[in-house]
Amino acid sequence: MAAYIRGYNKVLEKLRSSILSALILRNVSLKLERTLSRFSGLAEFGRGASAIEIGMPHKRSQKLVGLGKRLLSSLNVSRRSKWESLVTCSANYTPLSPISFLERAASVYRDRVAIIYGPLKYTWGETHERCLRLASALTQSGISRGDVIAVLAPNIPAMYELHFGVPMAGGVLCTLNIRYNAAMVSVLLRNSDAKVFFVDFQLFDIAREALHLLSQQNAKLPLLVLVPDYPNSSPSSTNPIPDDALEYESFLKRGQPKFEIRWPMDELEPISLNYTSGTTSTPKGVVYSHRGAYLNSLATVLMYDMTTMPVYLWTVPMFHCNGWCLTWGLAAQGGTSICLRNVIPKDIFECISSYKVTHMGGAPTVLNMLLYAPASDRRPLPRKVQLMTGGSPPPPTTIHKMEELGFGITHIYGLTETYGPGVFCTWKPEWDLLPCEERAKLLSRQGLHHVCLSGVDVKDPTTMKSVPADGKSMGEVMFRGNTVMSGYLNDVKATTEAFAGGWFRSGDLGVKDPDGYIKLKDRSKDIIVSGGENVSSMEVESVICSHPAVLEAAVVGRPDDHWGETVCAFVKLKDGCEASAEDIIKFCRAHLSHYMAPKSVCFEDLPKTSTGKTQKFVLREKAKSMGTLTKT
Repeated sequence: MAAYIRGYNKVLEKLRSSILSALILRNVSLKLERTLSRFSGLAEFGRGASAIEIGMPHKRSQKLVGLGKRLLSSLNVSRRSKWESLVTCSANYTPLSPISFLERAASVYRDRVAIIYGPLKYTWGETHERCLRLASALTQSGISRGDVIAVLAPNIPAMYELHFGVPMAGGVLCTLNIRYNAAMVSVLLRNSDAKVFFVDFQLFDIAREALHLLSQQNAKLPLLVLVPDYPNSSPSSTNPIPDDALEYESFLKRGQPKFEIRWPMDELEPISLNYTSGTTSTPKGVVYSHRGAYLNSLATVLMYDMTTMPVYLWTVPMFHCNGWCLTWGLAAQGGTSICLRNVIPKDIFECISSYKVTHMGGAPTVLNMLLYAPASDRRPLPRKVQLMTGGSPPPPTTIHKMEELGFGITHIYGLTETYGPGVFCTWKPEWDLLPCEERAKLLSRQGLHHVCLSGVDVKDPTTMKSVPADGKSMGEVMFRGNTVMSGYLNDVKATTEAFAGGWFRSGDLGVKDPDGYIKLKDRSKDIIVSGGENVSSMEVESVICSHPAVLEAAVVGRPDDHWGETVCAFVKLKDGCEASAEDIIKFCRAHLSHYMAPKSVCFEDLPKTSTGKTQKFVLREKAKSMGTLTKT
């Protein structure tokens, strides 16, 4: 009872805060509705029902509504008489959800192809029915609202269908990185408390080992559903379907095509769970809401200039920020998804040529892959292909070369915590007249926030004041708005720290140019302090990558007894090219202040996440093991 009273007092305070902050009755009712819905339980409200409507299905909710009205009266909230007739109800408010995109696409684009995967094609009408069957089958399997459904799969049709089928059943989709080992998969299955686990046939061995590890912890195992390569594929002798698993197509056949969708009762209900890529540490579970997914999908489509019925090549993993939310966004525009299991140059060029691809995306590693692909793998581009690139900032030379190859580059920036793309380097017409090199430099910046974010700023993390827009003063990049995560799963401390000061703290350091566009300089933990001077690893990496023999590079601090740290570069050369450590150091000293130039260079492949980000914590450990250069 004491706990109940404390909860009751908390809702009183929330109601008081909501009412005092509202200016008109409509805002009061909406804030009141959301506060009440969270307190009394999401499951007690029907889809689109307003907490101020008369027909509330639960007595406690009715009492709280009455309490709220009395509180309104006791606070003597000043209202203008002309606003008193306004209400918020199911006629003018329904929770936002990207599920609605598929519902519309099934009518508007019913016979248009939605998915292509090798010889397999599904129309939007067929995709809609398959997603309904999937949702129905999940419900029949005992899935309740808020249950997590995990998937370990590459960019295949089932992965796309799960993005709609799971939330249609009221579940939360958890897409796992296909490069995780069994131990990590086991940890995340336990952390997320997944009830069903969909696994691509090629990844079954990892899943089986992960489930074995989970069983050793006496944890309840999720229902296992194995996804074949194609619907009519037969299990191989080496990869048979185990007795305790189901096959994906058979699972779908259990479902009903007339399934009644479990729409979210509140648009802030979770729709997906994404684990961070692990460039610095153990992944954290980032929770997305239906509202955030809806808004970020539309913002990405708009900023990416995706007109009706685009053809999108899936080179961005769907498990990464739900494919930058384009899994949902493509349905809004009736687009065609070209699913690609293996992201290799030959297949990319073949798909672009065969399907007249209009848009694609990828990390700078994908750009390098295309730029330096063998002539035998290349195909002429039938049209200009718009390519969004994020992750590590591509050097201006890379952007320039990609444009020459026939790609239009849009540079984006974001984090898992911002639903992927939150900042776009929007092109300005006056830049058309600039020299190629200058245009490339402008495009290599991160840019400005998209239309569904309230803002992105570069702030002093201590004072929370904006740094001058002079292109030099460095601060932390911070986000605020509707497409910032709901929080970290089971980690109140990390959530509180991330939102300290009323902004999401990215941990990235950057500057703001006079035109307001931001440019990243480094991760806060990647800044190298040598002899008391700050060295931007990104700036050094950009110079190294401009060397004609270099394919990619990463720079970290190497502990030093005299300087504190010295710059240590890890470099991968282009095939057939040669360069020595001395060559790289000399090149850098010619283009940088001498204290910024590397003092040691290692030639090797760079450790990457599946999204193309360099795992600098691995390189820092390598540099640390080298010991000091300066002997004291």
